[in-house]
Amino acid sequence: MAKITLVDDDENIVASVSLALESHGHTVNACYDGAAGLESLQTSPPDLAILDVKMPRMDGMEVLRRLRQTSDLPVIMLTSKDEEIDEILGFNLGADDYIHKPFSQRLLLERVKAVLRRADVQDEDLAAAGPIEPSAKAMKRGKLTLDPERHDSLWDGKPVRLTVTEFLLLQSLAQRPGFVKSRDNLMDAAYDDQVYVDDRTIDSHIKRMRKKFRQVDPTFDAIETLYGVGYRYRES
Repeated sequence: MAKITLVDDDENIVASVSLALESHGHTVNACYDGAAGLESLQTSPPDLAILDVKMPRMDGMEVLRRLRQTSDLPVIMLTSKDEEIDEILGFNLGADDYIHKPFSQRLLLERVKAVLRRADVQDEDLAAAGPIEPSAKAMKRGKLTLDPERHDSLWDGKPVRLTVTEFLLLQSLAQRPGFVKSRDNLMDAAYDDQVYVDDRTIDSHIKRMRKKFRQVDPTFDAIETLYGVGYRYRES
């Protein structure tokens, strides 16, 4: 089971969500404002973070922005705002999923299970082992190396920090270089059936992923857009 940090200023939501998660074997660390949540996430990283968007001292978007500077920890965002712009901003910042308040405990548990499944949470001993050689399952495509067992992504030998969703999207593209993947294909690769996302979500993840690779190599152009069709990975 997973260690989960829940950050929300609503005590009733914290109590009910914590109870639901703990009843399924998870360990929950609760924080009641963004600043305390960020400190906890940085000093004692969990397997998953659940962040409310609207909070005192520091909102969930700012927590996510700062967290993504150093961590690819899976993150689910909670919001009471039914505004599309919040979702787009959250996905641009690197959120792995979004849940609108009010939500059922069943929905939350399914989303948590889906994100943890995608993350494939590693054993603590493996996480503490430090840099090691790529596993036998590592995939190499030109300058790109993807190791699904360790969630490692390298470009020309340099590490690129990817979120769980970004890693799965890139892995899907790189499996068949030169072949076009539609947005629907990529959604199927990165999300479980019960999670609905639209085209703009995939576009946001691709945009953010390109930016990360260009920080390592400004000439990076391996992910091509075919307008109206989808994306493909170019190996050469």
